[in-house]
Amino acid sequence: MRTPPQNSTARTLVVRDLEEHRAHVLRTIDGLGERDLDRVVARSGWTPRSMVSHLLHDVEIFWLRAVLGADESAIDRLRDGWTAPPLPGPELRAAYRRETALGDGILARTDLEAPPLWWPPPEVFDAPRLETGWEVLLRVLGETSLHAGHLDMAREAIDGRQDLVVG
Repeated sequence: MRTPPQNSTARTLVVRDLEEHRAHVLRTIDGLGERDLDRVVARSGWTPRSMVSHLLHDVEIFWLRAVLGADESAIDRLRDGWTAPPLPGPELRAAYRRETALGDGILARTDLEAPPLWWPPPEVFDAPRLETGWEVLLRVLGETSLHAGHLDMAREAIDGRQDLVVG
């Protein structure tokens, strides 16, 4: 796969899009109390709290800090975000903000054309290896945008609030 140059417009646009989707996640859960954060909104049993925990652990910590950045503290903290101990709403929001800022630091100093600096053993993540930082970044963008949409649907089911309504 041909990837855009390191300092390209494409990089700027993709990172900006990621930032917008992260803000969307936080905006969508803004104002939800503890009870609503734990409201089951899908047959699978996920809740807004578990979805943000997934984004925190399985996207920000795993993909950006561990895989892309080989951050030892992140590697030591790896856990399944769906089953991680739940954080109270204010702590969850603060942790997500903190991890996205740390992820931004990794992105700022990473050569996206190079391979990720770390790859998990199969017992941690048994899937084909991503070959470049671009592939990791696009995976993070895809996960974050997809789940921002899931959270929109959850929020609408909880209290009717909609983030963006066109037409």
